[in-house]
Amino acid sequence: MKQTALFLTSLIVIAMGCNTETKVKPGITKKDWGETDGKKVQLFSLTNKNGVEVKIATYGGTITSWSVPTKDGNRADIVLGFDTLGGYLAKPPYFGATIGRYGNRIADGKFTIDNTTYTLATNNGKNHLHGGIKGFDKVIWDAAPVVDSVPTLILSYISKDGEEGYPGNLKSIVQFSLTDDNELVITYDAQTDKATPVNLTNHSYFNLTGDISNSILGHKLLINGSNYTPVDSTLIPTGEIKDVKGTPFDFTTMHTVGERIADVKGGYDHNFVLNKATDPLPLMAVLTDTVSGRTLEVYTTEPGIQFYSGNFLDGKIKNRDGKPINQHSALCLETQHFPDSPNKPGFPSTILKPGEKYHTITKYKIKF
Repeated sequence: MKQTALFLTSLIVIAMGCNTETKVKPGITKKDWGETDGKKVQLFSLTNKNGVEVKIATYGGTITSWSVPTKDGNRADIVLGFDTLGGYLAKPPYFGATIGRYGNRIADGKFTIDNTTYTLATNNGKNHLHGGIKGFDKVIWDAAPVVDSVPTLILSYISKDGEEGYPGNLKSIVQFSLTDDNELVITYDAQTDKATPVNLTNHSYFNLTGDISNSILGHKLLINGSNYTPVDSTLIPTGEIKDVKGTPFDFTTMHTVGERIADVKGGYDHNFVLNKATDPLPLMAVLTDTVSGRTLEVYTTEPGIQFYSGNFLDGKIKNRDGKPINQHSALCLETQHFPDSPNKPGFPSTILKPGEKYHTITKYKIKF
């Protein structure tokens, strides 16, 4: 697959408009999907030859749906989402959103670069979470389909110097490609004119049964990570990197999500340190549902995965079918650098400097 050149001059400011759903490229349709902040929002649908369909909104760079055929001729949606923009404007907990500038938490909303301390918006108790009050998940991205061998959508956004407290004008491009092997490949690129932390990810919530009445506690999970980063009571890493062996965090062999969750206070919401691999895009996690027979494989160039077991879902929000989204209705596997890295010298650096290029790739592959 061709890699999209970073910041294709005027491409990043293209915003495509239409009143009804129209075909814009082979395997891609688009439609207007409402308006917010005085800007139109569009919904793009990417479809492959197998009938797998992924819908992505320009609001928040959000994966609103990932629909797969079922053996009975029906379809199943394996991610949490809504059919209307209003569901997202109500600010659910990041369903399917592109997260930035910094996925996960930064302690006390502060960090220091070159002896200058920056103060961020605090929106998770005393901490900064997922880019702040209006992170990348709540802005409207510019969008353009591209000519490629597979249905591909490019989203782009320029985050201005000082936005949510971050230094530098950050230019970001996120590319989504849906292959005929049922792979959703997400490529993240960014550049800045001042040193700034960057940690982009996607926050899709998965339930492979396609029915949130079924808990994900019965899903089986494998994570190719022999270590994890313990956290304090506010879910900020302590700075330690601990071996998972002999703990409820050992998913180096496959276990059900619910098998040991009672031994983890509050449930899983932890960063796993992925084992180094020689493959340029290694397989790092496998999620399986024995009821439906579906499997999700996660490949990534990132050093970590945040496994979140949907602990804070409380039934107050209903999905597109009108069913309450309860605790453990879905889970997240967010590929990432580590939480609070700007304040943890022992963690891999997340500071992007002028002249450098941020580039990461994550691939989610569904088997059914």
